[in-house]
Amino acid sequence: MDNRVKQGEVKREGFASSFGLLAAAIGSAVGLGNIWRFPYITGVYGGGAFLVVYLLCVAIIGIPVMIAEFIIGREGQKDAIGSYQTLAPKSKWYISGVLGVGAAFLILSFYGVVAGWTLEYIFSAIGNKFAGLSAGEVGDYFTGFISDPIRPIIWQIIFMAITAYIVAAGVEKGIEKYSKILIPLLLVLIIILDIRSVTLSGGIEGLEFLFKP
Repeated sequence: MDNRVKQGEVKREGFASSFGLLAAAIGSAVGLGNIWRFPYITGVYGGGAFLVVYLLCVAIIGIPVMIAEFIIGREGQKDAIGSYQTLAPKSKWYISGVLGVGAAFLILSFYGVVAGWTLEYIFSAIGNKFAGLSAGEVGDYFTGFISDPIRPIIWQIIFMAITAYIVAAGVEKGIEKYSKILIPLLLVLIIILDIRSVTLSGGIEGLEFLFKP
């Protein structure tokens, strides 16, 4: 039996399935930047040629860093800072964990706002508020919404409460459970949007803009 268990330490909760871990990893990595801004930046800066360089960077830098994080977490069996302190107690590698936590905090502060906007749009769409509006009028709706001193804050608070509820439920019953539902749903939505977009006028030109070197 592990000495840590003998000493009465609580065993850290982990993911119950490989798919749950994969879904959570995708959920933490894929955001609006990948879905919305990345295709535009790709087309502007070389299309297919940019994609080749990007995929090389993912293979050479991204994947090794991800594997290193998995190994550190699995071996350290603690949080982002504690794992470094456990594996390298006399070094300053724990600063990497501090930077990771700080980066996550900054990212959440941004996505908390944007996710609040998303919730507003979901409920507005359900209420059919965008029916018959032109693109300019929808833009005016957005400008009016973000200029409101109360509504964006309320939606952000609602999103943060949902996030806190899921995280408080734990790894398996919270993060993994909802990732296994939401990530496949996101994939389905992306496929539907892709099919719809390529069937619109100018769809072929859009594909050439994205993929043609």
